[in-house]
Amino acid sequence: MTSKQRVVVIGGGLAGLRLAARLNGAAAVTVLGEESHVPYNRVLLAEVLAGRYAPEVAALPAVGPVLRRGVRAVRVDRADRTVHCDDGEALPYDCLVLATGSNAVLPPLRGLFEPEGRDLPEGVHAFRTMDDCLALSAAVGPGVRAVVIGGGLLGVSAARALAARGAQVVLAQQGERLMERQLDADAAALLHAHLTALGVEIHTECRVRGVTTSPPAPLPGALPPATAPRRNRRVTGVELADGYRMAADIVVLACGVRPRTGLAQAAGLEIRTGIVVDDHLRTSDPRIHAIGDCAEHAGQVYGLAGPALEQADALAATLTGRPTAYTGTRALTRLTLPGADGSLDLAAFGETTPRPGDDVVRLADATRRTYRKVVVRGDRLVGGVLLGELSTVGALARTWEGGETPHDLFHLLTDDGGH
Repeated sequence: MTSKQRVVVIGGGLAGLRLAARLNGAAAVTVLGEESHVPYNRVLLAEVLAGRYAPEVAALPAVGPVLRRGVRAVRVDRADRTVHCDDGEALPYDCLVLATGSNAVLPPLRGLFEPEGRDLPEGVHAFRTMDDCLALSAAVGPGVRAVVIGGGLLGVSAARALAARGAQVVLAQQGERLMERQLDADAAALLHAHLTALGVEIHTECRVRGVTTSPPAPLPGALPPATAPRRNRRVTGVELADGYRMAADIVVLACGVRPRTGLAQAAGLEIRTGIVVDDHLRTSDPRIHAIGDCAEHAGQVYGLAGPALEQADALAATLTGRPTAYTGTRALTRLTLPGADGSLDLAAFGETTPRPGDDVVRLADATRRTYRKVVVRGDRLVGGVLLGELSTVGALARTWEGGETPHDLFHLLTDDGGH
């Protein structure tokens, strides 16, 4: 690659900005960031919502004039190698990188949208962007009744943050336990107890069927009611599958995310769950790459910060003449939940549910509220969960990531493991 080549990156989030920083003058880079905010780390949004951090604390390192904020790419012309933007500009590229991220999943709830409508009722919020976070922050306060739909990582983070702001929080999880993708039953029970102590009311195996709203009312003014502009509907509660209704001032949709693939699909690129890429993060068009939440590599869409950064680094190396294969990321999930009687630290990696024939080692201390479990298959560590005490997570993660044989599991699981 020469310094004359033009690299256009669509997406001003973590992956896109990391790539721009790594290219560091080796190419003529333009980053299109759809949001008008200063780029931010989504991982910190829950802390902003909880009031622990100001929004500016979540800002990502600046990359200078290569970033164009508030500009949305609307079409990719592969034949002309041009990106068309909503401000009318057409940007030519030699290499195009899609770092379009993901959107919050909006579940098919009764009453969520009006027929042919696209606006959420007032008081219903996704929890994905800084705008979502700021709108929730403005709406929440002591005594506000909030229902969080979804008990995964995002829902747990949102529920904890809302409780920290004094809201009366109900968390509705359709599955049988919290964070069921990462935690086993014992670990989920500890998390359940911690959130309950924070004042969060938790309902598992609980399916929300719909939202209830107040009818829209005319805005005050001189126009007759039939022609006056009308306020949006406002949420008043949620309805469960068994018919029970819960009152709510705020409803938070934390039902997961979906890769943003519309631009790539319209351009004729191969799409499955995400934008399909090879080991050099190339799409079905070799001049177009994809990284981050929108990319699907070897059948895997990660949706996590760690893999996005690794993909950006690998692609930057390839584009600067050091071809680097990306072979996948072994992702580690970490979460800290502050509480009145101390924080609960959580880490999970790999396969936490054993298969028949796997060996499982558990250490639990109810007094200290600690729990550690690892799953071993043959002579390899394939996954683990730690709650309450994470001093050994580094040693365990290195053993797991390196595919090493864990010679002394008890040593790895105890406080001095790896030290």
